[in-house]
Parts: sequence; C-alpha cells; structure tokens
Amino acid sequence: MTAKTNTVTIYGIKNCDTMKKAFAWLNENNIPYEFHDYKKSGAPQAILADWVEQLGWETVVNRKGTTWRKLDESVRNTMDEHSAIATMVAQPSLIKRPILIKGHQILAGFAAEQWQAFFASNAH
Repeated sequence: MTAKTNTVTIYGIKNCDTMKKAFAWLNENNIPYEFHDYKKSGAPQAILADWVEQLGWETVVNRKGTTWRKLDESVRNTMDEHSAIATMVAQPSLIKRPILIKGHQILAGFAAEQWQAFFASNAH
C-alpha cells in the first residue's frame, strides 16, 4: 500500500481496548487518520509481508493475545516468517494492534511516549 507522506493509517480491530486508547490519543493530538479494520476489510498478504520485512514477524504477531494461545502448540513452535504471514491472513486477530503507518514509516503497538516522539520527529 502506498500512502501519501502526510496520511496516517491505523490498522486494527475497532473494539480492541488498545485500539480505543490509540484512537483517543490521535484525536486528543488532532492527528487525522484513516482506519483499516481487519475484521471488516481483512489483512492483505502483501501488506503483512511488507510489515514483516520491516519489523520482523515476532513484532507483527501478537503473542500475548488469546488467538496466539489458541493456536496449536506445533504451529506456535515452528512459526517462521512465511507461516506467520499465512496465519495472520487467515486469523487477523493474531496481528499486533495497532499498526500505524505514516508514509514509509511503521509503528507496531501503542505507547503514548513512543507515538509522541514519532510524530514530533515527523511533523505532520
């Protein structure tokens, strides 16, 4: 996905508590964004492959959630870049939330301090 430099896109699942915090932070800081809901729009393989290439599958996969814990142990123990992408396409709830994209830069997860620094160094 090619985004305009000033466009912020946030990827996730609307009802996730972490997503709600991220939306609130963006709104409080008057940062306009576009939202891509995995549950409604899916998680395209090409986008996931790009994220995994930039961040590593270990960062993109949410290994703290129930979706990860429900995976068969053999799947978890043998996961690699390719199987992680395929599993995230099939089960978008496995993707860390949120994923924030601005231009060619990407952040995984939500931490207010990290986001503050990110936007301060990337004036919008």
